[in-house]
Amino acid sequence: MDEIKITFLGTGDAIPTKKRSHSAILASFANENILIDCGEGTQRQFKIAGLNYMKLTRILITHWHGDHILGLPGLLQTLALNNYSRTLHIYVPKGTRHHIDLIFKLFIFAGKIKYEVHEASHGIIVNEKDFKIESAEMSHGTPANAYSIILKDRIKLDKKKLKKFKLPNSPLIGELASGKDIVFKGKKIRAAQVVYIDKGKKVTFVLDTSFNKNAIELAKNSDLLIAESSFAAEEIAKAQEYRHLTAPQTAEIAKKSKSKKLILTHLSQRYEHNPRIIEKEAKKIFKNTKIAKDFDIIKF
Repeated sequence: MDEIKITFLGTGDAIPTKKRSHSAILASFANENILIDCGEGTQRQFKIAGLNYMKLTRILITHWHGDHILGLPGLLQTLALNNYSRTLHIYVPKGTRHHIDLIFKLFIFAGKIKYEVHEASHGIIVNEKDFKIESAEMSHGTPANAYSIILKDRIKLDKKKLKKFKLPNSPLIGELASGKDIVFKGKKIRAAQVVYIDKGKKVTFVLDTSFNKNAIELAKNSDLLIAESSFAAEEIAKAQEYRHLTAPQTAEIAKKSKSKKLILTHLSQRYEHNPRIIEKEAKKIFKNTKIAKDFDIIKF
């Protein structure tokens, strides 16, 4: 199975700090490089991380608050100036494609980049041979989505077991690989004898939102849940006012969704010097929890 590489380009909230830039996360696997949100300065974060933004294939926008999208004009202009030749697929919450159209009209890269905008609501929004992307609507007082990237299960041949049947290199092997039984030299060979399931992987991104059932459902059985944790428990009134999550609420989503690992991001500047407050509260509910820092990398 392909490895998924997650690079945290920005892990702060509305006001960036010396240590944390605005929200941006890159998910890379196979030939895909998918950017989740594009806060101010994201293209510079690419440079610092040694990543090539010309390899971008898709951008998933969770919502249109400034700390999640102010980097878009600069990034798109840089792509245009470097003759970006792909078709860039941009996914936005339902009813908000006009924001992308306006950006392309306002800046000099209009007409210089091929792009397609997809309004994403609830369900599967991308369904390729080896992976899919699912979306769910969040509760943030403005159109907002969370997203899951899912690498599908694959049938693979066990070469050691296959060798015992002394099959020649022929279409018969392809049939076994697709799960079909075959007959070779008068003997039946069942696909189950020589194949195994290469289990897929799932990573879910839950950014700005208040606690809701959609987040739990979308994150169900995630290998990795990356979620905002803007406030400590004592600030629950503020969290409710601004429709954000507290650390215990984020951990509750991880626990109820039966996710394997939780990474906290989108930390408020108030925890700049003591982020352990957030981590400690979350770990009381969901032990396998860590806080992301800018330029952290996770591979799984």
